[in-house]
Amino acid sequence: MSSILLILQFVLAVVLSIVVLLQKSSSIGLGAYSGSNESLFGAKGPAGFLTKLTFTLGFLFIVNTLALGYIYNHEHKSSVVDTIETSKIPAPAVPANPVPATPSAPAAPAAPASK
Repeated sequence: MSSILLILQFVLAVVLSIVVLLQKSSSIGLGAYSGSNESLFGAKGPAGFLTKLTFTLGFLFIVNTLALGYIYNHEHKSSVVDTIETSKIPAPAVPANPVPATPSAPAAPAAPASK
């Protein structure tokens, strides 16, 4: 199941990239590339169609990503950290007589004597 979703993820990524690259930054859309397609895509031309297609593909991409993460977490219940053998790791060395902490700031000066 996860391999099918992974292949679908790659396909969605490629198709989504192509659809985004086909769009123009202005409202021209695909009209500059293919002539007058207004009868095929509707009154606004291909801009509305590509916007809806981009939204749909983006939504499918996000849902597929969440599904892949969910399935992967249920298939692989162990972590890489679980495979580390802690018996081979030496314990950190502790000094015999720990050095007392010295104050980091100097002591406050004495108050002047009043006369």
